[in-house]
Amino acid sequence: MNNAAIQFHDQQPDVSSLRDDVLRGLAAQPKAIAPKFFYDARGSELFDRICAQPEYYPTRTEIALLQRYADEIAQLAGADVQLIELGSGASKKVRALLDAMQPAAYVGIDISRDFLMQATHRLAQDYPWLEVHAACADFSRRLDLPRCQSGARKLAFYPGSSIGNFEPADAVRFLRQVREALLPDGALLIGVDRKKDVGVLEAAYNDAAGVTREFNLNLLVRMREELGARLDLDGFEHRAFYNNVAGRIEMHLVSRGRQCIEIDARRFEFVAGETVHTESSYKYSVEEFQHLARNAGFVPLQVWSDPRALFSVHFLGAAGRSAS
Repeated sequence: MNNAAIQFHDQQPDVSSLRDDVLRGLAAQPKAIAPKFFYDARGSELFDRICAQPEYYPTRTEIALLQRYADEIAQLAGADVQLIELGSGASKKVRALLDAMQPAAYVGIDISRDFLMQATHRLAQDYPWLEVHAACADFSRRLDLPRCQSGARKLAFYPGSSIGNFEPADAVRFLRQVREALLPDGALLIGVDRKKDVGVLEAAYNDAAGVTREFNLNLLVRMREELGARLDLDGFEHRAFYNNVAGRIEMHLVSRGRQCIEIDARRFEFVAGETVHTESSYKYSVEEFQHLARNAGFVPLQVWSDPRALFSVHFLGAAGRSAS
């Protein structure tokens, strides 16, 4: 493995970030913890397994769209591009773009350091001509892009419909931050899960193999192992359902009975049925998402969707160009 092929930028949050957010979230009413804390090394591996489950349509649908329209995306992006992947994970989806675009540089940004390093090393080996950067960072709080030697124009790639994990107002604020980082002439390619039949949505978050359940419960494992929390792993169960009024899937950890979680000198009491809200995943029609993107200052330039209208991929201009 050629370590020199990777330029690493370490902005990884320390354990106090997890502790502060968990303490704040367990003290809130209702209790809630941000989904970004799912993604330690084990959580990232579990999410990779979720993506392979037959019920989980978003990953395979998005990959098919990227492969089918890669040449169109490359034409819109132009030459001499820095390709910046937000929440890069295993960096599987970006390969269709790398093949079609031949960008000058690639920057993978993810909160899970070990998973990020493994993925970017594989990319550096498979694309020896590519300038590869790995930035371990919580980009939802602050987006500091590393300086690349190559590539003038920036194209951010935010796959997986992770934008749905933000509350809509927070999504606008986050997209504004991304747009500022892409100016003066950059663009954003973003995957967005669409509204659809409730049965299809709920099955995707309640796979028969129980991988999503394990992924959700891994948050408790992190709390125990990294924060020294005293808790009963068997005292909680996974629940995921579609909230039709809000237009989102909700994931919760549900207390099976009266119990408590202890962290440091603090106790957090639970009654039977009480939950910790661990994830929201908003679903958007094409028109709803384009409205949200415009509120953030982006200009929608192109959108692609699959024949079943399960998923959409949007190309957004950051500099106020008009759609053709």
